[in-house]
Amino acid sequence: MTDTPVRLLSLLSLLQTPREWPGSELAERLDVSPRTIRRDIERLRDLGYPVEATRGAIGGYRLVAGTAMPPLLLDDEEAVAIAVGLRAGAGHAIEGVDEASVRALAKLKQVLPSRLRHRVSTLQAATIPLTRGDGATVDPRTLTVMAAAVTGTEQLRFGYRSGDGTESKRQVEPYRLVSTGRRWYLVAYDLGREDWRTFRVDRVTEPFPTGARFSLRELPSGDAAQFLARSISRAQPRMEVDVSFAAPVEFVAARLPASLGVPEATGPVSCRLRGTASDSLEWLALRLALVDCEFTAHAPAQLTDYLRELGAKLTRAASG
Repeated sequence: MTDTPVRLLSLLSLLQTPREWPGSELAERLDVSPRTIRRDIERLRDLGYPVEATRGAIGGYRLVAGTAMPPLLLDDEEAVAIAVGLRAGAGHAIEGVDEASVRALAKLKQVLPSRLRHRVSTLQAATIPLTRGDGATVDPRTLTVMAAAVTGTEQLRFGYRSGDGTESKRQVEPYRLVSTGRRWYLVAYDLGREDWRTFRVDRVTEPFPTGARFSLRELPSGDAAQFLARSISRAQPRMEVDVSFAAPVEFVAARLPASLGVPEATGPVSCRLRGTASDSLEWLALRLALVDCEFTAHAPAQLTDYLRELGAKLTRAASG
């Protein structure tokens, strides 16, 4: 790569990834010599970019926080992913994120090439967010502090309120933040309990990093999302669900979450679901309604009672 301006932009793009880059790896990525990398690093510093170097046998570079935000360099896939994510954030369960997402999306769309604007518009038109603020809201600053601690492998302290209202202080090694669509969770190793735990972020208060670094532990099994799913499944009682649908089994199966089970065909245009669910009645009723066909709930009794009451409310609302 002999074009210096293009090479500098490529180097800056790599450095914006939050990690330390050995000079030899940067040289290999850009197909230049380590000496050229050192000269380019100096050029970036002269332009005001705070590139930090570490000493050692190999040595490395990373971009640190500066007084001004450098241009954000994104490839096509990253730009589309961010634009779609911002659009989804407009209805997410985070306080203030809806408005902030709209502002950020407007700025991003203004500079997107036409080919990418078309891709974003096409993808947004073909998808519908399932959740819009029906979960507990989260202060964006709490998520920011937690995300920084996860990225920096830094121990975190915070107050926590459990489901029964018990207040406690926790010190953890944060592993990953996981969004279920309705809620955010932190998967972390609890130093006080000496075990892995999941924490609902909306129940966390005053999180702050301690400055103490740690080496990542290995989860007992699976990734963070799988660990959270098992944790939630163990913590919540499950309901036996029995529902008949007046639609082909392929139609219904494509619109139901796999966690509820797999419906079985009972005819060319009918099927029946017998499975389990650990969500609230409200959420289960919403998922069934979003299948968008006639259905009959046989069990549990709480679900049939809730649907009957909900139907009466909707009827009164429509006739009023």
